[in-house]
Amino acid sequence: MTIYALSTGPGVSGVAIVRISGPEASKAIKLLTKKDLPTPRIATLRKINNINTSELIDEGIIIWFPGPESYTGEDMAEFHVHGGKAIVLALQNELSKIENFRLAEPGEFTKIAFQNGKINLLKAEGIADLISAETEMQRLQAVKIMKGNSAEKFDNLREKLLKILSFVEAKIDFPEEDLPNENIQQIKKVSTEVLIQITKILNDQKVGETIREGFKIAIVGPTNAGKSSLLNNLSNRDVAIVSEIAGTTRDVIEAHLNIDGYPVIISDTAGIRNSKDEIEKKGIKLSLDRAENADLKLVVVDAKSIDLSGFLNDLLKDNAILVVNKSDLINGELDPEVKKLDHVLISLKEGLNLDKLISKIKNKLKTKFIVNEDILITRERHRQHLVQCSDNLRNFIEKNDKKDFDKGAEDLRLATRHLGMIVGKVDVEEILGSIFNDFCIGK
Repeated sequence: MTIYALSTGPGVSGVAIVRISGPEASKAIKLLTKKDLPTPRIATLRKINNINTSELIDEGIIIWFPGPESYTGEDMAEFHVHGGKAIVLALQNELSKIENFRLAEPGEFTKIAFQNGKINLLKAEGIADLISAETEMQRLQAVKIMKGNSAEKFDNLREKLLKILSFVEAKIDFPEEDLPNENIQQIKKVSTEVLIQITKILNDQKVGETIREGFKIAIVGPTNAGKSSLLNNLSNRDVAIVSEIAGTTRDVIEAHLNIDGYPVIISDTAGIRNSKDEIEKKGIKLSLDRAENADLKLVVVDAKSIDLSGFLNDLLKDNAILVVNKSDLINGELDPEVKKLDHVLISLKEGLNLDKLISKIKNKLKTKFIVNEDILITRERHRQHLVQCSDNLRNFIEKNDKKDFDKGAEDLRLATRHLGMIVGKVDVEEILGSIFNDFCIGK
């Protein structure tokens, strides 16, 4: 089957690129241009015509990428046409008429590239992250993943485990022969070293996931304290409805911000109070859940009526800034107990001290994103495989101390498999190849 899709953004644009990949990609060029294939990888100006009537659709650039030297590894073609909606629709309509052609599924070109060995799974994820990057920090992280640094690290760890797995497999295949002492020492040494390295990678404060998904800030507090006004102020637009009526916000409202290059998702939540209204009670439950999962809580209170008992006290215990709003309505000093807390006294109405609040938020951001090592984990999928790998390795190390290789081999195989699944590489033949290379079995 040959697939096609618009590879540039939808809507009106100067240029639109329709990409085609598959065994019959060349047919699209021949049928639509009524000419032979252009020179590979050379941009060629062609008239693009209706297949049946030869009516002109557009004049554009055709690029021909014969496989395997293409992005997907298959024969590929690109039609660069003017970016009008009618032109793109007309071109796609003609492609749909060709036998064995169909519209591509989301991400299918990259999926084929992975299946054909053109890229590994991490690079495929890096491409997706690069496309969706909204800040410079997200772009840089995606580029690092695409460059292959993390894939190389995981591959190196996996190769070490494959090596010692071949020793263990040999012992199982030839139980009557004793493993050389240096091999036993190597098994213990390498498995322990790999476990230490994986433990170190896992102890990264989840910086990679935070960069990719955004630093989560939840604005929480009692009703009518100015939470929605604060969200609107920080995002420089009216994201939330602002009203003097308490309990206006019933659901969680999100805004994606770029603060000095740091990706931030800031959430305005329902005011927390005792309520009999079922919808508001559900909103309050969402507020508390969002606060619990946030990287930072902005606990907004009214300067005239600060009560830090109960839920407010709990919210302020960890990763929180107390934001005392409506400072224009009070005279004199704040309560000494309030001043002891990490707080900012602001007035959203007068625009007072918002710069101090933003400065505090930036400091919290910088602290979160401090990392000494290269970021290797950017998705929960990577973390779960590494956790499973480390668990299996610990099981193996406990067994290999007792020289119980028969039972330990499965733990080592699973550890190796989980490392391979991060990069998208699981191949039993590699283990067999390692055995044949390192042991003269036919001797």
